[in-house]
Amino acid sequence: MKEFFKGFKEFAMRGNVIDMAVGVIIAGAFSAIVNSLVEDIISPFIGAITGQNFADKTFEVAGVTVGYGSFLMAVVNFIIIAFVLFCIIKAITKAKARAEALVIKENKSEDPTKKICPFCKTEIHIEATRCPHCTSELKTRELDA
Repeated sequence: MKEFFKGFKEFAMRGNVIDMAVGVIIAGAFSAIVNSLVEDIISPFIGAITGQNFADKTFEVAGVTVGYGSFLMAVVNFIIIAFVLFCIIKAITKAKARAEALVIKENKSEDPTKKICPFCKTEIHIEATRCPHCTSELKTRELDA
């Protein structure tokens, strides 16, 4: 039993589990904001256009009341949340790509400091006129260009 709780503790304390828990909490708070936006702003606005509260729109089928207005407001909630998540993920992806490009750009030096000996294929300094490994005479940098 002790091993079980030890394993659970290791699982729960891993970084990705904690990150997921934080994401779920933030998503719940964001969902409440979107619900309020739809119920308190968008739904009354649509109600002003249609002449009544759209969320209360219903119809009856075989004695069963179907609340289609509430369903449509839930669809609006979903669309808003999906759009915001799309924008956030797109921004994060773009920022990651820029950061990776910046790292690659920083890693590349503007002028090369090394070249390959055409005879022994070892890496040598760009200004070398003789290979220190095979002692072959090399062309100068100006002649290579």
